[in-house]
Amino acid sequence: MIKNMSILTSSMSVEKQFMPENRVQQVELLNSINDLHGGVVVNIEQPMDSRVFSPLLRASISQWRQQGKRGVWIKLPIEHANLVEAAVKEGFRYHHAEPDYLMLVCWLPETTDTIPQNASHRVGVGAFVMNNQREVLVVQENSGKFKGTGVWKLPTGVVNEGEDLCTSVIREVKEETGVETEFVEVLAFRQSHKSFFGKSDLLFICMLQPRTFDIEKQDLEIEAAQWMPIEDYAAQPFIQKQELFNFVAKICLSKSDRNYVGFSPLATTTASGKTSYLLEIHRFL
Repeated sequence: MIKNMSILTSSMSVEKQFMPENRVQQVELLNSINDLHGGVVVNIEQPMDSRVFSPLLRASISQWRQQGKRGVWIKLPIEHANLVEAAVKEGFRYHHAEPDYLMLVCWLPETTDTIPQNASHRVGVGAFVMNNQREVLVVQENSGKFKGTGVWKLPTGVVNEGEDLCTSVIREVKEETGVETEFVEVLAFRQSHKSFFGKSDLLFICMLQPRTFDIEKQDLEIEAAQWMPIEDYAAQPFIQKQELFNFVAKICLSKSDRNYVGFSPLATTTASGKTSYLLEIHRFL
């Protein structure tokens, strides 16, 4: 029996010794797809224990290094948040988060990290809507820094993901005042920094043409809304005192008094076939 056991053991060793190399080194890896910049993207779709995930990730990182991969992105749906700690221990960091997932990233080579940072700006819109009586549509907010100040301001809001400027400003006016409008042009825009959780901010002041005039204010955010003579709007002490608001008011006055030319949207198509808008100044030859 002992002799037969020795022969069997020797036979297994030989088989392992002469096993094809790819079979000996075959290791289970995380599923990934190549991106356009020399990196890979991993989408975690099935539940996984972190004790199983950690060795898989380490083996995958080793493979990606050998392949010369650069950035590694791991998209973790919120239901797989148990894997965050394991990924961080392997050198991953947070890149951005959405309501349903967290994106982690790691730069593999010993070179300068060129992974682009998360979106740096929030985009907002302000609506200049004026009727034929030279009255501008204004609101008083019941939350935020303008709550209780008595300041009448232009309707404003934030552009949603995947939403065009033209669409967003029409939506905001409708939501806050109930007034239907038509987009005309962008009158001006400004950039500020350290605005919203450290992000920069772009605000586009847009001119809209009213299609209806009856006001039905939104109770959740708006304390009051009205049509106000544009001169009275511009003459408010707060508007006169604050330089930025004063500049905006002067632009609106210029548009109402003279042929002030803003930026009009020109519908275009991107190289990938998506509809986009180029804001241009019309030139009259």
